[in-house]
Amino acid sequence: MKHGAHSERELLSPGMRVLIRGQEWLVDKVEPNSLGNHAVSCTGISALVRDVTATFLDDLDTITPVDPVKTRFIPDTSARAAKSHLFIESLLRATAPTDARIHVGNKAAMDSLPYQLVPAKKALTQPRQRILIADAVGLGKTLEAGILMAELIKRRKGRRILVVTAKSMMVQFQKEMWERFTIPLISLDSSRIQQIRSEIPANANPFSYYDKVIISIDTLKRDIQYGAALDASYWDIIVIDEAQNVADRAVNGRSAQRAKLAKRLASRSDTLIMLSATPHDGRARSFASLMNMLDPTTLPDPEQYDKKDVEHLYVRRFKKDVMAEVSGSFPERKVTQEKCTATAAEEEAFDYLTDMKLVMDMHQKRSNSFLFKTMLEKSLFSSPAACIKTIDERVKRLAKKDVSDQTGDVDRLEGLKAALEKIGPMQFSRYQRLLQLLRSADYGWHNGEDADDRIVIFTERIETKNYLKERLRQDLKLPKKAIVSMDGGMSDVEQQKIVEDFGTKSSPIRILVASDVASEGLNLHYLSHRLIHFDTPWSLMVFQQRNGRIDRYGQRKQPDIRFMMINSRNAKIQGDAHILEILQQKEDQARKDIGDPSLLMGKFDVDQEEDFTREAIESGESAENFAARLCIPDEDIDHSDERSEDVETVPDDDVFDPLSFFNLTTLDGSDTTSTEENESAGESVTGSADDGGIADPSTLMSDYEYVDEGLSCEEFRQSAGLKSKRQLRDTHGFAVEFQGDSPLRAWLRRRVPNTQVLRDNIAEWSDDAKYCEDQANGLLARINDESWSRVQYLWELNPITEWVGLKASSLLYQRDEAPIIGVTNGNLHADETIMLMNGMVANRHASPVIDEWFGVRYLDGECMGMLPLEEVWRITGYRGNLIPGTTERRYVNREDSAASSEQIDAAQLLLEDAVSRGKSMLSDCGEQYRAQADEEVARQMGRIEHWSHARKALLQSQGKNTKENTKQVDRMLEQYADWVQDTLDASGEPVIRIVAAFVGKE
Repeated sequence: MKHGAHSERELLSPGMRVLIRGQEWLVDKVEPNSLGNHAVSCTGISALVRDVTATFLDDLDTITPVDPVKTRFIPDTSARAAKSHLFIESLLRATAPTDARIHVGNKAAMDSLPYQLVPAKKALTQPRQRILIADAVGLGKTLEAGILMAELIKRRKGRRILVVTAKSMMVQFQKEMWERFTIPLISLDSSRIQQIRSEIPANANPFSYYDKVIISIDTLKRDIQYGAALDASYWDIIVIDEAQNVADRAVNGRSAQRAKLAKRLASRSDTLIMLSATPHDGRARSFASLMNMLDPTTLPDPEQYDKKDVEHLYVRRFKKDVMAEVSGSFPERKVTQEKCTATAAEEEAFDYLTDMKLVMDMHQKRSNSFLFKTMLEKSLFSSPAACIKTIDERVKRLAKKDVSDQTGDVDRLEGLKAALEKIGPMQFSRYQRLLQLLRSADYGWHNGEDADDRIVIFTERIETKNYLKERLRQDLKLPKKAIVSMDGGMSDVEQQKIVEDFGTKSSPIRILVASDVASEGLNLHYLSHRLIHFDTPWSLMVFQQRNGRIDRYGQRKQPDIRFMMINSRNAKIQGDAHILEILQQKEDQARKDIGDPSLLMGKFDVDQEEDFTREAIESGESAENFAARLCIPDEDIDHSDERSEDVETVPDDDVFDPLSFFNLTTLDGSDTTSTEENESAGESVTGSADDGGIADPSTLMSDYEYVDEGLSCEEFRQSAGLKSKRQLRDTHGFAVEFQGDSPLRAWLRRRVPNTQVLRDNIAEWSDDAKYCEDQANGLLARINDESWSRVQYLWELNPITEWVGLKASSLLYQRDEAPIIGVTNGNLHADETIMLMNGMVANRHASPVIDEWFGVRYLDGECMGMLPLEEVWRITGYRGNLIPGTTERRYVNREDSAASSEQIDAAQLLLEDAVSRGKSMLSDCGEQYRAQADEEVARQMGRIEHWSHARKALLQSQGKNTKENTKQVDRMLEQYADWVQDTLDASGEPVIRIVAAFVGKE
């Protein structure tokens, strides 16, 4: 576009391909300025500027729309039409899906199940992908997030990704995303951010240094200096793990730092994915805060709403809901109580404890805190060592206050300590039962002979953990490295190293003794199906979290869970032990019947659940009465088939009923949105009656063929700097060795999460999903115990496929060239020509809303009609057929079937007509799309206007209808309305690309 060419400026629109400064760009936005000119924001397409964003002024730069009519046809003379195959394949793979079907997520390196695709299917039917994945412990929320992220990357909506999680989970999340989805998240902590700051200009943004990063929420919330950098950053996708920790549980209007940070992040991305197995704390307001982060125009009143208001924003299933389709992936667990009869030494300590009266407890005024005597009992139920530690710490405190021990409490505590010290290993009944269990033939552990048969032992107290670690090593005669322990006092690096080693087959670890720091989020099931509760939690949520470490998706053996229970002649101790036994039984029953054991107490907080148990123990409540209080009345249980269509409104926080609220248990998503909503939110926008299904591949080659052929192409090899290429032995794949200055290696290093992946100047790829899944699960021994495997999963999203695409689109044919291919299979005559074209119409964000491949068929220069892509492949035979038992394809084209000069000239003359017909077809498709999209825009506008009126009415009723609050509501309404219009409006001009021409040969 020349300076002053005002009429041509009007032709510029988002999605258009243009030439600027000798490079090809995609127009993202065209904005007029005060001088009457335009600022044109673009993203680079050419290899030199690929993914670079820039803004050009049309009065300073020549901006020329790419004219498909000027395409020059170049005959493909390569054997098997290999050159054009690679070129066309690269363009096919660059096509962004515009429907709501699953295109790549189901192909990841995992044994994906239908229920795991539901969150992605549901999110893709929404105008923007913002969802809470709230499946129960062990169902694979991280993998479900990965599936959705993969789909968005395929749709060109995932170039910049930010994942926020707990420190202890960073490496695990990072590895899951890479080894299963090849999404390369770079781990950032404070030191790494400071390192980046030292490498970039002082005013540069450290969050712009990498496109895909993972960072801990504590790092972000602690360092105030990151605030401005975060506000200046925008991401395509933001994922917040353990989202219950960012819910707004404000007291007196004050929000926690994490909640404030999450609200800040929520506005910095179109896509927001939140993950939580415990998404509510029993209060309407806290759950509403998560819903409002996902969509602030959903709930006008965070204290009064019903399920229908927010069901489009979350998915929640329990293990019982998915059992029908998880055969082999969720073996039914076996739960056993290991009964231990107290020894004489233990009975003496129990009697002393129950008879002891502490003055300090008589003066205890707060009903919401443990009596010290109860704390002693709780620690004794863990181990004598733990109880002695509790005594020592309290005696030390008392000695400072009461040197002469006038209350007598110190003497009493010292007496209990003396009784406890008589309980040696032989007198410690639960420890002896543990030894007996581990040695027994029925248990079948064989003293850790099998590398893939490891044990997790949970205990609440660090003293118990240390005791078990040392005693088991001695008594089982285990090697020093065979038993390890883990607790919250360890550094994050130490914790992650233990978890990695525990899940690596080549490591010597056989037993992990862990405190409850390991009970939340960690995957311990890859090489372990045995879990032992050495002490019994006083919280149902802790039960659930602990068991979920091995009883989870991907477990290949039956989970074997054991509880060490004490039998005592002391009536008080026996009664309290029975209460803990009831907890274990109720957790198991609730998991089977309602899915969520935390509903039994209705506290939804570990500390509050422990208080619930403590109060029962301190009051002397019978186990039978305690059990009765843990039963859910039948009328509260969700009978889905019997429910009325009317949804009861939640009037306030105190009566928020999670059981009736979360009843989304179908696997196809049909009950998550009404039929009307599915029709308007899904099919009407995408125009596909098949939305929510699995898309068939339309490519010419498999991922393996594509990359293998690309790396074998001489032009590519020269630009890659490859030294050698060889096949892998143990899996279907290949490896390359780079030269020292390899441009490809340098390019890949920026696109892997850890440079260990490319160690020794070698890269390896395998398209065997099962092999790569076993690798991710730690089932395959890794050389030299490297924590990152060299073998990468070879599939559509691997960086190497992107590199092949870049080279294919830039080296094989110039930007104004396209191949012309001779066809000899008899379905295309010598006087016939098919023009293969790709056409796109974009929205105002430059994202395609229509992206179609089609052919225009000519006979003797006359148009015979438009062809869908599959018909082009059928007529030309260009896709080829796989030779049985091989990865080779047999093509019908002869090697001497190049197009003649006459056919090339004839095809050139047809270009203008073909482009005109293609644009006409796209315009018709655009009109159909706009008619459907207008309905969705109207629906969305009606929804948010209703929210606006309701919100203002609420503010007025509360006396908060200040000018600023009203403006804020109007501002949110306007922002969301603009976003809906920009996203759903097919405002771009039809853009045509001539991909190839096919001509018949005798």
